[in-house]
Amino acid sequence: MIAFLARRLVHGALVLLVVSLLAFALSAFVGDPVASILGLNATPEDRVVLRERLNLDDPWASRYLSFVGKAVQGEFGMSYSAQRPVIDLVLERVPATLELAGVALAFSLLIGLPIGVYAAVFRHNWSSGAVMMLSVIGVSLPSFVVGILLIFLFSVRLGWLPSFGRGEVVDIGWWTTGLLTVSGLTSLIMPAAALAVGQVALIARLVRAEMLEVLRTDYIRFARARGLKPRVINLSHALRNTLIPVITVSGIQLGFLVAFAIVVEAVFQWPGLGLLFLQALGSTDVPVISAFLLLAACFFLVINTIVDLLYLVADPRLRVRGGLSSEGAL
Repeated sequence: MIAFLARRLVHGALVLLVVSLLAFALSAFVGDPVASILGLNATPEDRVVLRERLNLDDPWASRYLSFVGKAVQGEFGMSYSAQRPVIDLVLERVPATLELAGVALAFSLLIGLPIGVYAAVFRHNWSSGAVMMLSVIGVSLPSFVVGILLIFLFSVRLGWLPSFGRGEVVDIGWWTTGLLTVSGLTSLIMPAAALAVGQVALIARLVRAEMLEVLRTDYIRFARARGLKPRVINLSHALRNTLIPVITVSGIQLGFLVAFAIVVEAVFQWPGLGLLFLQALGSTDVPVISAFLLLAACFFLVINTIVDLLYLVADPRLRVRGGLSSEGAL
């Protein structure tokens, strides 16, 4: 186990080094921050002073090394547009994005798993075919289209749910949550649903395909020959052996939900990291853009490590295959 985590740390450090290089290199292509900060009517003298203050005329290598050294310490500099430390802006937006992604993933699992199991067990029913057809539609619809349709139906036509914002939030230390207020919960429903529609369809189709394969295996036939009830076979034996690919996809999708919920956050004006990233792109706020890309990479690495550890829980055989048996760990 220790060797596994050590390898993960080394691989993660290399990935972050590459991402930091790409993130810093993007600063040369997203526009001129001086023009974005001062505007088009600034004098040449003001531009020179600002470029010197931002160290934009320093050699590229020295600026990159300075950026990496500060990032290791959790410092990403000052936001050009907000004139505040980037880490403060990020910490303010992290709770909203994690809350949105977590609820969307919960929706996708709570709805997608039962649908996939039903479609596999009753695969010859017309309802199973209808479910799979709807899942294709769900995968095909972009999240922003789903969001606009939800706003039109539940906000404009019915007036049941708010169309933008996060609602009232409660401070728990540095963390803010809307899950403890009525307006926060109602504001969360539509963005989470818009983000979860595609994931529900993906998980349902994955569970169906994997479960059909498991139901054809010899040990399932043996379980039927022993006279076990179909519910026990389907839920205790078949579903458990279907969970490994589901865990993989769910972990990866959680990373995507956090890093790429940008469109949904823009549609619903959800005050999360995605909206902060879009605003930073519009104002050429390079420190915020670089910090977002690095944090997204960190989140993916953490999620992938957790997924690999969950493999061992879902399938103990992997502990021996991967050299992670209890004897080896000791």
